Amino acid sequence: MNQAHIKALLESNRQILGQAMPSFIRSIEKCHAFDLETLISFEVEESFDALTSKFARVSDIFTQKMLKSFLILLREDAPTFLDRMNLCEKLGIIPSANDLIEIRDLRNLIAHEYLTENLLEVYKESLHLSVKLLQAIEGANAAIDCRS
Repeated sequence: MNQAHIKALLESNRQILGQAMPSFIRSIEKCHAFDLETLISFEVEESFDALTSKFARVSDIFTQKMLKSFLILLREDAPTFLDRMNLCEKLGIIPSANDLIEIRDLRNLIAHEYLTENLLEVYKESLHLSVKLLQAIEGANAAIDCRS
């Protein structure tokens, strides 16, 4: 695959992520208004289910598509997720590899839905890590704009 194709793939991945962002941001804003210290209603649970689904999707697009294609464009070799996140931090593309690893761990928990008794904690963690995910995406987009 030549550089022009890789650049086109990166831009396509950025566009896909850009299309997913407005709905994700609206879900974050909506869920921030809820008090998770009280008994939650069905409507609140539905809102958080939507947020966790969007969180998983956005984090996948960002880490598995956009960052991966950017590293390929830079001709950097990082075969595993951990290698990619550490390299991205080292190159200044993301602020923290550890944050993205936490995001990935939560995404895996959400995707495999092995949670029933920890649902409230997953909702709280989703809100907390959504902010870090947005910051990482913003920083990565700035880095891509500077380097490509």
